[in-house]
Amino acid sequence: MQTLDHEQSTARAWFEELRDLICAEFEAIEREAGSDATFDYTAWDREDPSGAPGGGGVRGVMRGRVFEKVGVNVSTVGGRFEGEFGKTIHGAAEDPSFFATGISLVAHMANPHVPAVHMNTRFLVTTKRWFGGGADLNPPLPRQEDTADFHTTLKAACDAHDPEHYNRFKQWADEYFYIPHRKVHRGVGGIFYDHLEGDFAANFAFTQDVGRAFLDVFPRIVRRRMSLPFTEAEMAERNAWRGRYAEFNLVYDRGTLFGLKTGGNIDAILMSLPPVATWA
Repeated sequence: MQTLDHEQSTARAWFEELRDLICAEFEAIEREAGSDATFDYTAWDREDPSGAPGGGGVRGVMRGRVFEKVGVNVSTVGGRFEGEFGKTIHGAAEDPSFFATGISLVAHMANPHVPAVHMNTRFLVTTKRWFGGGADLNPPLPRQEDTADFHTTLKAACDAHDPEHYNRFKQWADEYFYIPHRKVHRGVGGIFYDHLEGDFAANFAFTQDVGRAFLDVFPRIVRRRMSLPFTEAEMAERNAWRGRYAEFNLVYDRGTLFGLKTGGNIDAILMSLPPVATWA
């Protein structure tokens, strides 16, 4: 893969730093629950279809007492899109060369009162350069306090940069994280943005604040709920809702498709799938 320029290396360094901060916080939560679970990291390399080195990444997975399964992945890849797929990517219709770096996180929780969550931020380069990402909360048993806390924290991060960001990106999340064949939303929403291009410094600062907001709010929600008692019926509700989550990620999620189409690590791409799910 080509040598990274300043913007590419700056974005990559932040995503790796954010990974370290998040994983340390999640491991601290496990310690508080009396668990010694830690993340297991596996590095992987990618080969471009041309045969040239195509970058790679690190898959991090922890299975603990609070986090039944949580994956936090970072990757930095580049090369050329194959076939028609490049024509579907912003700025790659005429030139299939690309670069992508980012962090992707999915947490599936042991206690059904603790919401599952997804967070992803990324920086892509084709003939254009842009940031994208977001975060959304996926509770099997929604609680208004948690939903409000999650949205309020993300809104504050958005408002610090542009008063129009939150409403626009919240609506984008509502439209994106929807399961058409079930006619239900995947969870209680959050924010989703893409093709944020132009001023690298401003867009990078916003993307950093999205990551920091997630690191602020989600551990707080986890600590609020992780010790609550639950019933077998509530566990059944959790597992059924996980089935919906799996359906979305396998059928509609653009990140899953991007990873598969660009030769990413299969285990890292599919780490978003829950360890246990049911379909009635």
